[in-house]
Amino acid sequence: MAEITISDKDWKRVKIKVQRKYNHLTDEELQYTQGQEESLINRLMELVNRDRAYVVFTLKKALVNIDNNRL
Repeated sequence: MAEITISDKDWKRVKIKVQRKYNHLTDEELQYTQGQEESLINRLMELVNRDRAYVVFTLKKALVNIDNNRL
């Protein structure tokens, strides 16, 4: 079970932040449907070559500061 919940609306902002941090990621690689957080986390772990804790931390950080452009 995923440790976070991301709405489709919030994902649009979070996705921009993730793409700024990891500019090699494409829109296709960052496809997300609400409720599929587990799949997103697992995919990001492989794409950025980091562990689960780091990916979850990064996503949570992006959600907490949703109106800020920084990650």
